[in-house]
Amino acid sequence: MKNIRMKVARTEMDLSQEELAKRVGVSRQTIGLIELGKYNPSLNLCIAICKTLSKTLDELFWEE
Repeated sequence: MKNIRMKVARTEMDLSQEELAKRVGVSRQTIGLIELGKYNPSLNLCIAICKTLSKTLDELFWEE
């Protein structure tokens, strides 16, 4: 399942995939794969992304 909420949060902060990747210490491809739903990030990576995007785990990663 695609992670549209993460992509929206990233674009609302005017961050490219590359910029977000640098801030959380992964490759741009990893961010792209998470957004496409083709990569399951570790909890530590989820937390780093949430902190960077000022969102909670529920807001970005919890499936309804």
